[in-house]
Amino acid sequence: MPAQECNISLTIDGLASWGTQLKKVSRCFNSIIRSMKLKTARRFVNPLIKFFLSMKTLLFFFNLVFLSAASFAQSSYFTITGKVIDAATQSPMQAASVFAQNTTMGTATDADGNFKLYLTSGGGYDLVVTFSGYETVIKRISTASEEDKNIVFTIRKKESVMEDVVIKSSNEVPDGWEKYGNFFIENFIGKTNNSKQCTITNNEVLKFYYNKRKNRLKVLASAPIEIQNQALGYKLKYTLDSFTHEYGTQASTYTGYPLFEALQPADDLQKATWQQNRQKAYKGSMLHFMRSVYHQTLKEEGFEIQFVAKNNDLETAVKLPNFYGALNYQKDDSTLLVDILPNQPDMAVLYSKEAPDTGYVEQNEETPGKFQLSVINIGNSESIAIEQNGYYFDQNNIVITGYWTWEKIGDMVPYDYEVKAPNP
Repeated sequence: MPAQECNISLTIDGLASWGTQLKKVSRCFNSIIRSMKLKTARRFVNPLIKFFLSMKTLLFFFNLVFLSAASFAQSSYFTITGKVIDAATQSPMQAASVFAQNTTMGTATDADGNFKLYLTSGGGYDLVVTFSGYETVIKRISTASEEDKNIVFTIRKKESVMEDVVIKSSNEVPDGWEKYGNFFIENFIGKTNNSKQCTITNNEVLKFYYNKRKNRLKVLASAPIEIQNQALGYKLKYTLDSFTHEYGTQASTYTGYPLFEALQPADDLQKATWQQNRQKAYKGSMLHFMRSVYHQTLKEEGFEIQFVAKNNDLETAVKLPNFYGALNYQKDDSTLLVDILPNQPDMAVLYSKEAPDTGYVEQNEETPGKFQLSVINIGNSESIAIEQNGYYFDQNNIVITGYWTWEKIGDMVPYDYEVKAPNP
């Protein structure tokens, strides 16, 4: 009688059900022995047993790897779950956007308004909830927030009052994009080489208002601004609160909430180029600085802090022998938060490992040419808390001038960006 066919599949599910696979092997052995002479069966079965034992060892190794990977994933990420509901009707909001601002981590709610979001550990985030026609809701979260398994966000429909005020006190420019589009790009996305490779793909959502009496331009968006950054390999969805430019002072201010999505490179060359450009954009940035403060590696990373002492109209730079003492650096071992309260409100930050962009030097003739110089103003008696990933708060307490204002949306990398180690 011919031997029966033996089908033993070594799948991922099979790894979790070794007993089932063992029974299959046993049935195969019995079938083979019944169909063969004893001597022949021994010659065939003995090598098969050796193979079976070697496969058992291999499967044990696979299980060990998978358990290690699962353990790593659990330690590298934490989970935030919750629900988004309408404030007036208490109804669940399907397809609401839930994301950690300035990261690549986001999701959308299901039909019941529920969401689950995986965030990298070792830091804090601003969790943002947006829905077209509704007010944006923000909640600060950290690893400790994982204990709250049912975060409920209640969102309200936008009041038309504020927008009506803008429309009544300003004149909407019918051809606003044609008239102000390039100006908006330069002052929102930037003028750097990276910024020049950025494209707004849905400029129709932008509305431009000009107030002649105040000589002010205001820009609003009816939906998130979608930006393709071909220099860094990101797609951004930027939920814009508002953009304002004061022509009298030539000052532009904007607030909003970006969500990053990494683009897929066409080939290895583009992948390597994006990695190199991202690292260059990160080096010397505000994010790089805050992470260096947290880890107490300012000098090693190329940063120097000086206080700016003001006496009437005269400003004097004061070098600091101990950066962290001057910042009143304190770390809470229970929350892993670092708190700084500088002894002076104005603090110059010098980054010496990269020269300023040539375009910035051309527009600012008095700027030093060998290092990047930015100034941070922190309100009197206001402390800044810093998370391990470089997230800091309250960001409204900080005013930035100098080089960091030159690098805008086109040079941003997300909070979950990790510096790649160089190849050996």
